[in-house]
Amino acid sequence: MTEIATTADIATCRALRRAVFIEEQGVSEEDELDGLDGAAIHLLARQDGRPVGCARLLVQGEVGKVGRVCVLPQARGTGLGAALMRAAVQELRRIPGIRKVKLGAQTHALGFYERLGFTATGPEYLDAGLPHRDMLLVL
Repeated sequence: MTEIATTADIATCRALRRAVFIEEQGVSEEDELDGLDGAAIHLLARQDGRPVGCARLLVQGEVGKVGRVCVLPQARGTGLGAALMRAAVQELRRIPGIRKVKLGAQTHALGFYERLGFTATGPEYLDAGLPHRDMLLVL
């Protein structure tokens, strides 16, 4: 059974992000730990009680920013990433005044986010040494 909910367990989210971003993708710890976790809403995905994915939501005026979306390798290809993103958008819709959802997508994942209704905007850029593009969903 899969459960996705907001959480105050930032340590577990950071452990998931460490496994995916730092250990698997080679992102530096300095780039991963940006000091914004305390101001964020965190979503934690669990399968059969085990943490397997997370996302971080930041509110910037009328924009909700989804970031630090990660799923452990054993849970990929199960639909969990899409469910996590739908939960993130749903959570942002609950916040009065949010009109847009923005994210910085690794370019290999553009199609994934497009299938969820996001549109790529602007040029490709490097974030933590990885190619990204900004994406936008108007609510």
